[in-house]
Amino acid sequence: MAPLYIILMSNINLESLVIAASGYLIVFMALVLLFWFFSMVPGIIALGKNKRRKRQGKPPVIQEGEAISGEATAAIAMALHFYIGEIHDEESGVLTIKRISKTYSPWSSKIYAVSNQFNRL
Repeated sequence: MAPLYIILMSNINLESLVIAASGYLIVFMALVLLFWFFSMVPGIIALGKNKRRKRQGKPPVIQEGEAISGEATAAIAMALHFYIGEIHDEESGVLTIKRISKTYSPWSSKIYAVSNQFNRL
């Protein structure tokens, strides 16, 4: 392993290391906050449903600490997928590409004009 002074004398300086470390820290903290937020969403939804049912005088559907099951979430997702899939038309998915052979192109003529200017020198 190279000595520390050789590493510090290379293109990697202390400012670059600080920027890289702070960037990694910011991304990691954002991921932790997103995980925390998404793990709290089912509880917030259940809290809102229970408050609404309590005002109506009905017993709560979801008890505290209980979350929406994975089976229910998968069923809702599949129902939405089937509903959205019915909206669109069925397409064949076949692409047809026709090749047209042209020997002249304005783009190729411009490159010849540029190269001819250098030949005049």
